[in-house]
Amino acid sequence: MEKSPAEDPSKAGKTEEQHAETNVPKSGERPDQGAAPTNDHYRPDPQGDRDESRIPAPEVAFAKYVHPVLAQPVDKLTGLKLEARAKVAAGITAVVKSMEFSWTEGGLTRGTKGLLNMNQKDGFDCSSCAWPDPDDHRSIAEFCENGAKATASDADDKAAGPEFFARHSLAELSRMSDRDQNNAGRLTHPMVKRPGDNHYSPIAWSDAFQLVADNLNALDSPHEAVFYTSGKVPNEPAFLFQLFAKMFGTNNLPDCSNMCHESSGAALSPTLGLGKGSVTLNDIYDAEVILIIGQNPGTNHPRMLTALQKAKRNGAKIISVNPLLEAGLNHFRNPQDFMNPLRALGALMGDGTPITDVFLQVRVDGDMALLRGIMKHLFEAEDLNPGHVIDQVFIKEFTTGFESFEQNIRNTSWEDIEELSGITRAQLLEAANLIATKQKIITCWAMGVTQQRQGVQTIQEIVNLHLMKGAIGKPGAGTCPVRGHSNVQGDRTMGVWEQPTKEFQDALAKEFHFTPPYEHGLDTVEAIKAMYKGKTKVFFSLGGNLLAAGPDTEVIAEGMRKQKLTVFVGTKLNRGHLTTGETSLLLPCFTHADIDMQKSGHQMTSCENSMGVVSQNKGVLVPLAGQMMSEVAIISGVAIATLGERTNIADWVAMTENYDVIRDHISRVIPGFDNFNEKLRKPGGFYLPNGPRERKFTTKNGMANFTTTELEKYKLEPDQLVLMTVRSHDQFNTTIYEYNDRYRGIHGERRVLFMNEQDMAARGIKSRDLIDITSHFEGDQRTVLKFVAVPYDIPKGNVAAYFPEANPLVPVASVAKTSNTPTSKYVVVTVVPTRAATAEAEAKRRGLAVEA
Repeated sequence: MEKSPAEDPSKAGKTEEQHAETNVPKSGERPDQGAAPTNDHYRPDPQGDRDESRIPAPEVAFAKYVHPVLAQPVDKLTGLKLEARAKVAAGITAVVKSMEFSWTEGGLTRGTKGLLNMNQKDGFDCSSCAWPDPDDHRSIAEFCENGAKATASDADDKAAGPEFFARHSLAELSRMSDRDQNNAGRLTHPMVKRPGDNHYSPIAWSDAFQLVADNLNALDSPHEAVFYTSGKVPNEPAFLFQLFAKMFGTNNLPDCSNMCHESSGAALSPTLGLGKGSVTLNDIYDAEVILIIGQNPGTNHPRMLTALQKAKRNGAKIISVNPLLEAGLNHFRNPQDFMNPLRALGALMGDGTPITDVFLQVRVDGDMALLRGIMKHLFEAEDLNPGHVIDQVFIKEFTTGFESFEQNIRNTSWEDIEELSGITRAQLLEAANLIATKQKIITCWAMGVTQQRQGVQTIQEIVNLHLMKGAIGKPGAGTCPVRGHSNVQGDRTMGVWEQPTKEFQDALAKEFHFTPPYEHGLDTVEAIKAMYKGKTKVFFSLGGNLLAAGPDTEVIAEGMRKQKLTVFVGTKLNRGHLTTGETSLLLPCFTHADIDMQKSGHQMTSCENSMGVVSQNKGVLVPLAGQMMSEVAIISGVAIATLGERTNIADWVAMTENYDVIRDHISRVIPGFDNFNEKLRKPGGFYLPNGPRERKFTTKNGMANFTTTELEKYKLEPDQLVLMTVRSHDQFNTTIYEYNDRYRGIHGERRVLFMNEQDMAARGIKSRDLIDITSHFEGDQRTVLKFVAVPYDIPKGNVAAYFPEANPLVPVASVAKTSNTPTSKYVVVTVVPTRAATAEAEAKRRGLAVEA
């Protein structure tokens, strides 16, 4: 057998020659996913002990007068221009915007090289969303507009080095907009803010590593440290990060998954046996019906539109469920069609492909009732056509709990369904009729579902729908949680989780000859609480921007200020780097697009996409001049300095010099990664084991489990509304590229609140009026000042605003049941004309500093 590449340095980072891929699954076929057992890091139980003690609401509106370094985005308005909502996504405008941003940020040469190598089989993985790439042919432009923006931002040829930080204090930097912080340039040198300083200043890497080690080793307990991870981190550094944390002695490994698809894992694991989706990209093409629930593909996963277009051309029907009719759910004009002579004219002149056949404008948090209405119709159809609607054969062979589930759905009243969902019985019948005679059904969902109060239970109803139809474990059918960041699913697979299984810890112990901790650690919400209450002293962030991504911005900020040390590994400046502990480190790392040269040569890493494909990530751009390091080298440097003789230093050195050594370790620890180095070098990568895809349900009882859920009602006061947070088209997660959201007709402003016109009239609010928003939770209030009211087609009683601007309104204690995910899609608010001038006067009366 050929030697592992780890034993042959000449093979480091090299990929097999491109050849005819004989293992690529054809449409309608299942992929080869190996014989390894299904690997899952989600437990079906609620996630351990939680701190239920009360955290009082912070003074959100007055925070800028109290703290010189602003934790919230600046509230200066930037000039709103309103246009009509777009009805078509992508098209020539998307192409122009992609090129414009790429060439402006990275220059013509770097920008173009980055785009042409993104998502290619021998290139690097897009650093934004986790939508999969085609198994077979990939176009020369295998990217979308937002992927182009992310890569252009990574390829930025401007530097934010020591001179930049010498010119600007932390307070000054915090008064820059989030867009301007990101556009300041790439971080190039390790920087430190020492106690009492208001600037970051240079520090040598060796001194930075020792500073981390000294602070960690001075802790009374390893559990006083928090190790936070972004879903942008590739597999290899993610594996090392969790290994280091566990060797240090803690499972305090919160990550961004806790705030997005934790609800998906918590729902899927006990019902299907795997906390991931069950479909492949080819299944999308083959589906007869696709439900898109709580997701905006046109902005958040634009390449998904190409798959939906192909499905539509193959005859699929699409049901879209969303409080907003987004452009990408309406029509899609595919830029790739411009290169097809038969389609070019239609792509240029027409509206493109219609996406949605049935649009259900659900109320915020009403998806669970909506799903029950569809299933209630299906049971009624089965009564009229016995044996033709419900798949009794599948139910009998593969499932348990059907009778209780059926009774629960039949007992749900149409009055409750219509009231809670905002959808009529007749509209739900139209959707049910599309599903009734079909079995090749796929449901896609994202944070519009997972961040609801009953997000877990709503996803369990999605699973119930698939089980009653037998629509899982066969071509064209299954569950499809659409993940956000490029490797958020892979990081969990690598063991970044606060609740590791005994099997995973035992495998680590055997491979690395140490005793890992087995008690549960802190998830993101619990970590925020612990930091705020002074129970932790070191916060180490591998990528990400917890301050902007998390709930209750001012609670997070206060927690950061209480740390002895904050450590931020990143590529570009963000607001989260500025609200710091007593001492703070800012450590610059490579991006996906950068060439990573180590002792054995050009290294590659890997990422796992939303559909369980692990593929290579190999940078093509020469890094900017400076002292940037790879994430692997940074983690290894910290681990060696901290652990010393408690670890095998030679192994950490070997893993840094050749990432194949890391992958050899992974292959012996994590099921499905056998022959990792060999399989990663195959063009397109490889599929991980997926039990539900093969109707192998590795739950506790070995069956797929129906769930009997409780449909809860919540009562609002007469003047209250329900807020959901959303992204603009010119942002990805917390990274803001511009002030525009052209699909929704918003230009030049982000501090906007989308409102139903009837709700505006009832409150005497007109278009463009300045308003304040106050959230209400368990008697506490949080207020953000000076937003602009925008009339919009949104259900009565609902409003929407962008995050991170609206995150200060989301209480850290308001979480989804079971998953502990912040309820950013259910925030009770009131809206009034702005009192910003009154607030400033009150600040003066209190003797607080008033901004210039």
